[in-house]
Amino acid sequence: MRDKMNVLIVGYGRMGRMIESILIDRGHEIAGRVDPAGVGDHTALNAEVLKNADAVIEFSLPASIKENAEMYAEAGVPAIVGTTGWDARRDEIKSCVEAKGGTYLWGSNFSIGAHILFILTEKAAALMNSADQYDIMVNEYHHKLKKDSPSGTALTIAEKIINNSDLKSEIVTDRLDRAIEPRELHVGSIRGGAIPGTHTVTLDSAADSIEIKHTARSRGGFALGAVLAAEWLKGKKGFFRVEDFISESLGGVN
Repeated sequence: MRDKMNVLIVGYGRMGRMIESILIDRGHEIAGRVDPAGVGDHTALNAEVLKNADAVIEFSLPASIKENAEMYAEAGVPAIVGTTGWDARRDEIKSCVEAKGGTYLWGSNFSIGAHILFILTEKAAALMNSADQYDIMVNEYHHKLKKDSPSGTALTIAEKIINNSDLKSEIVTDRLDRAIEPRELHVGSIRGGAIPGTHTVTLDSAADSIEIKHTARSRGGFALGAVLAAEWLKGKKGFFRVEDFISESLGGVN
């Protein structure tokens, strides 16, 4: 029997609404909805809004990421954050949370299926070290309203390749008007339509091609993962990655 939580939703767009639905289905209550566009209960986050929350789930914009993290830590409210586009500030936010004794879990993707893709990608990149006839690349498709490119998930995939490959050492996300260098890993992005998210890792040689692909049918998998992460985070302290939650959920697989 899971403990009931009073959860504040920060960012009340399509993902926020789906998170709300799953929270209610799982027996939790909504402490409020914060959205600067005025579609929630509050347009801004503050100590008063956080007062009755047992946890926060945030899928918002990166501009306020540090200010929000400070408020969560000062209020003693655990935060599950799926906001992307702030990778360069990760160490800064981690230091801030730890200095204030907060509880914070961040991830670019909360889908269990996507994390299985990550694990398979790590294994494939490592195998390439003994099969250097293969080149490897990443491509992702997202809906036309997505504001960041490449997606946080695509960059996570790229990092996992770089960390497990002896052949690739540099991520390239720009358009290329030249031949790609052997050490470079190209990450391509396409925006259009209503695609929730498709990520493909391709290993290609002169003889054959291998694809590892994750296609999200809806945002439901992402939203459910965020709610499960909030339940997992209860009673913990510190700065966590979504991989910490996923590893335990998948029986300790890394």
